[in-house]
Amino acid sequence: MKYFLAICAFVFLTSCTTSQKVNSKYTAIEYEATPCFGFCPVFKITINQDRSAVFEAEHFNFNDKPSKDEFSKPREGSFKGVIKEEDYNKLISLLDGLNVKSLNNKYGEHNITDLPTAYLRVQFADGTSKNVEDYGKRGSEKLSELYQFFENLRKNQQWTKVK
Repeated sequence: MKYFLAICAFVFLTSCTTSQKVNSKYTAIEYEATPCFGFCPVFKITINQDRSAVFEAEHFNFNDKPSKDEFSKPREGSFKGVIKEEDYNKLISLLDGLNVKSLNNKYGEHNITDLPTAYLRVQFADGTSKNVEDYGKRGSEKLSELYQFFENLRKNQQWTKVK
């Protein structure tokens, strides 16, 4: 009977660990978009290894026809959700294609004063991290694709307002 229980415990423990994505090289991925002198969406999305996410919406995230009146309104809110598995896998693919650790820490020229900045912050499973600041959001074609992916996440996921 002891052997039977030991085998059952072993099977149970190994089945639990194999169903989780413990081998992901990314433990947290954060994208932040800052304001410009126009109607650029201002937000931050943080995605964890288990696909749970937090979306901090400041301004211009939900209205397709923004106006100057939105500047006087309070921030849009904090939301939580779980990123769809297909979208999470696409995100991992985009990051892998970027070779994140080799990216520059800064992109963009600050001689134009009305552009938004993108911040990409990645925490790796090995304990290291990479922070990228991209003024104007034009660091590279692959970075621009990643930024657009995050812009789309604001509208193509199920977000629940928490405050």
